[in-house]
Amino acid sequence: MKTHSTKVAEVEKKWILIDAEGVVVGRLAAFIANRLRGKHKPTYTPHIDDGDNVIIINADKVVLTGKKYQSKKYYWHTGYPGGIKERTARQLIEGRFPERVLEKAVQRMMPGGPLSRAQLRNLRVYASAEHPHDGQTPEVVDVKGMNAKNARRG
Repeated sequence: MKTHSTKVAEVEKKWILIDAEGVVVGRLAAFIANRLRGKHKPTYTPHIDDGDNVIIINADKVVLTGKKYQSKKYYWHTGYPGGIKERTARQLIEGRFPERVLEKAVQRMMPGGPLSRAQLRNLRVYASAEHPHDGQTPEVVDVKGMNAKNARRG
């Protein structure tokens, strides 16, 4: 029995489309991170980018459970002394770039390094229902219907 190691030339990438409306952020981010890394494929190789290209639409309609919508904070530093800044998830979702909540969730579920940064370039997130990737004929994946916990109840 020999261990199979996928070569870069053997990689076959698909395009998938996910509608994020009403889907819980953490569950969606975990699903996307696995697709980007290629862990859903039987030919998964840890050091090769063999994940799929993922398109997310309606990123401004994602759902956070519990009190995270008001209390979850996103921090960054300006580089100057005392330059720590913060915004809540509500401010981000209602602000100018609501897709950043989902982008950050996916980024933080992937290991850091050059390969993860290359795999994150295969992620396209759009706040509205329109996207410019119709030419790639993406396969629609219903994350909301996979498990009842993926959608917000109540």
